[in-house]
Amino acid sequence: MRIVAFNDQAGDAWGVVRGDGIADARGVPGAPEDILALLRAADPGAWLARVAAQAPTVDLAAVRLLPPIARPPSDVIALGLNYVEHIDETADATKQATLPKVPILFSKAAGSITGPSDEIRVDRAVVQKVDWEVELALVIGTGGRDIQPADAYDHVFGYMVANDVSGRDLQFLDGGQWYRGKGLDSFCPTGPWIVTRDELGEARDLHLEMRINGVVKQSASTALMIFDIPTTIASVSAGRTLSPGDIILTGTPSGVGIGRNPQEFLQHGDVAEAEIEGIGLIRNAVREVGRA
Repeated sequence: MRIVAFNDQAGDAWGVVRGDGIADARGVPGAPEDILALLRAADPGAWLARVAAQAPTVDLAAVRLLPPIARPPSDVIALGLNYVEHIDETADATKQATLPKVPILFSKAAGSITGPSDEIRVDRAVVQKVDWEVELALVIGTGGRDIQPADAYDHVFGYMVANDVSGRDLQFLDGGQWYRGKGLDSFCPTGPWIVTRDELGEARDLHLEMRINGVVKQSASTALMIFDIPTTIASVSAGRTLSPGDIILTGTPSGVGIGRNPQEFLQHGDVAEAEIEGIGLIRNAVREVGRA
């Protein structure tokens, strides 16, 4: 299934994508109020089945899509340097020239999350070198701590597309400020919906692509990840409890702006399109604060 959050004239809602429409959960009495509440429910699968079968349909093209989970229980958990060629292209900036032995984890502020068609807002008084990173995002369905790799997929509700927008001048300021460089408002577009694990499986070989103004900048497969999804979940949950609705970004492949010669960064009016096979496309325009 594809689970979507949206806004229409009646307000914010969620539903199940059904062809060119959305089965609107507002039409099912007692349904959870949003996707996070759905994940926290005793039996999310039963609610999904009821909504898909019973809810009235609204036109998908007539609504504005929202981030599926606008406010996760904690900051977004992210994985750095998880593709070999990306390590190579950013070695000068990151000072990491060898393959990591364990997943490199950092976080993005929960407030950085924005929708699949919302603007990436850039304040030039704060940041200059704004970069793109297409990533596969995991949505946790069943919480847990010290999760073993063999059990990891039991905790995955589904998958989204994410753009780990990165302010490189902030990220590498004074020895490294990853949270600062990656956590600015609107720096984590997600969506366009959550594709459930029973539909997409283990996501081991999905094509990822990033296009800037229609030009392909990143093109790779999740099969190239150094640390796979089970390893990542085991690492993230070691000594730390994951909750339903937590979001994990699994790293980006090569082709980012800082690794190019000459370097390239997002400018006012640019359009970033991040797409993953089997999930969909998010499309976000860049808007500098104070400019029309």
